[in-house]
Amino acid sequence: MGFFDFMTEDIAIDLGTANTLIIHNDKVVIDSPSIVARDRVSGKIIAVGKEASMMQGKTHENIKTIRPLKDGVIADFDASEKMISLFIKSIPALKKRMFTPALRMVVCIPSGITEVEMRAVKESCERVNGKEVYLIHEPMAAAIGIGIDIMQPKGNMIVDIGGGTTEIAVIALGGIVCDKSVKIAGDVFTNDIVYYMRTQHNLFVGETTAEKIKIQIGAAIEDLETPPEDMSVQGRDLLTGKPKQVEVSYREIAKALDKSIQRIEDAVMETLSQTPPELAADIYNTGIYLAGGGSMLRGLDKRISQKTDLPVYIAEDPLRAVVRGTGMALKNIVKFKSILIK
Repeated sequence: MGFFDFMTEDIAIDLGTANTLIIHNDKVVIDSPSIVARDRVSGKIIAVGKEASMMQGKTHENIKTIRPLKDGVIADFDASEKMISLFIKSIPALKKRMFTPALRMVVCIPSGITEVEMRAVKESCERVNGKEVYLIHEPMAAAIGIGIDIMQPKGNMIVDIGGGTTEIAVIALGGIVCDKSVKIAGDVFTNDIVYYMRTQHNLFVGETTAEKIKIQIGAAIEDLETPPEDMSVQGRDLLTGKPKQVEVSYREIAKALDKSIQRIEDAVMETLSQTPPELAADIYNTGIYLAGGGSMLRGLDKRISQKTDLPVYIAEDPLRAVVRGTGMALKNIVKFKSILIK
């Protein structure tokens, strides 16, 4: 085996709806939007990641931007495979190699995923030279990434709000006791903002702009202790057809996102109501952990805390919690054997 060991590289992948992150040698080497741009005429991929995301909403008919993942699962198999392959090829340490090394990979998947969707992820990875592919459920990876010792007989609740799905899970003894996966997450928030700007301001904004609004002034409650400044938003006036600019405050965004956040709250409440009593007792003491990009929405922790009467903690660097956990699982494959899906 020795010679092959030398030929094999280990990588951990968080294949997200919005962002794909890859860890190699304990470092995050890829952190890019999950998007590719394809030339319609030749069918070639002309850009991937950040480059392709800058093209989003600005293309002519010969270029199409594709987001290969929808709701946390692969929607466009061909594009996703090309995307993964391009990301792996752009890892600095692997660039130096003469030929693509065999890869040992751990990839995380949503917990509410079907058998078929799981196989799509696996096949995508095998086709980019993955010799051993392990899958790990996202809430599990998030828990490991946050630093929870998941093997203990103690209950912990994780809420991972990503781009396509929100994963809610209660974890104990290295397994998921009860979980819920809802398709309301960052993408839905962005669309809520587009819809709000259209209906309230008669302003048509693109997805990229709506995403910027969400990051800059997005909020989950209408009374923040340290509110962000109002933001000037440019778009197209629906009445006159002219470009125009309006000022938007965080309170408006909180209104726009209210319904979607309520549905996340409901899912959290439902998961809590299905939790066995002994674990519920643990959670009363440990509280709820938030991970994923959505957890950075201002005041969301406070809002969930008010709803559940539990302490709510946000993971440090929530965007990378899942990939960090996936990387740790990769390093200790033996220890985490029981939670990896072969």
